Amino acid sequence: MEDCQKGEGMKNIDKKELDQKLGLVIEKLMNLGGPEDEQELAEGGEKIGFFRRDFGIHEWDWPQGVGLYGLLKIMKVTKRDEYRDFLYRWFKDNISAGLPSKNINTTTPLLTLAELNEDYRDEQFEELCLKWADWLMCCLPRTWEGGFQHVTSANGDRQGVRLNENEMWIDTLFMTVLFLNKMGQKYHRQIWIDESIHQVLMHIKYLYDKESGLFYHGWTFNERNNFGGIFWCRGNSWFTLGILDYIDMFEGTMNAGLKTFIVDTYKAQVAKLKEVQDISGLWHTVLLDNTSYLETSGTAAIAAGILKGIRYGILDDSYLPCAEKAIQGILNNIDEDGTVLNVSGGTGMGYNAEHYKNILIAPMAYGQSLTILALAEALAI
Repeated sequence: MEDCQKGEGMKNIDKKELDQKLGLVIEKLMNLGGPEDEQELAEGGEKIGFFRRDFGIHEWDWPQGVGLYGLLKIMKVTKRDEYRDFLYRWFKDNISAGLPSKNINTTTPLLTLAELNEDYRDEQFEELCLKWADWLMCCLPRTWEGGFQHVTSANGDRQGVRLNENEMWIDTLFMTVLFLNKMGQKYHRQIWIDESIHQVLMHIKYLYDKESGLFYHGWTFNERNNFGGIFWCRGNSWFTLGILDYIDMFEGTMNAGLKTFIVDTYKAQVAKLKEVQDISGLWHTVLLDNTSYLETSGTAAIAAGILKGIRYGILDDSYLPCAEKAIQGILNNIDEDGTVLNVSGGTGMGYNAEHYKNILIAPMAYGQSLTILALAEALAI
């Protein structure tokens, strides 16, 4: 999709502050380590969202994968190459050290690699991406009706997995389906493109709530329900942000009926998100529960997705105040050293709102990265 309109811009955002904080957030991402209170967090156990692999920028998993995606996108937007060597070395070092098990979450870094390698044409990178795409098609466990089962890394075991049998999670669209479609488009593999379409439609079918326009975190075929029926902020944000990137990959070739269906789903979702936004500009981690904490990473992804929708002309300028409030709220949650504050940790499936409300808050690579994407979109308006 191409830019259809620029809109009126965000008149109350200080672009100088925005640009300065964007630089700090990028620098922090590239040097992100574990949180200062890591030991204290670890003692809380997995139930509150502590997964050692999630922290920092160096591990190969979904938090770092989303982080790399932010770096790649800002590099493309600003047409500056200073992050290219960092990305190249990150992939080479991880491949040399040995990769973790294949699953939904460990697929995430490959979305960046597939695009990065369009410049490098590195045979090792290409072989890894092609073999991984084949693995997704042939070996990844499926749910009933052929959904991608949300298999994740085992906690504390790089080669282990947690199967989450017969479960679909909204996260899968961003973590895996974007990569499969990217590979299908790049190598003209229609079967991969068709499977990505199947997965998008399956996730909308089982996770979209027609009454609210929001997405549930997950669906289980074993119990045939949406677990706790929770509308989780960051889960919804994966769709808000990722679905326009998904359409972009088709470069105008997506079937018109399919595109209309997906765009209408996006528009219904953001209409409800606009309605439930907090006065601070952020969204609550449980979107319809005002007693749950305000969360920055989901807010950033939602803001980026809304701003992109405005830039494309999918959303009208009535969404600009919502986006502007979100950007100001994000800026208010960037520390002086570039750390993005109030980011929730890795979040497994929950059966009630308390599960999400008790997830730890700590600096995370995806918090930095999603903030980068939001601020970059704000600069483009």
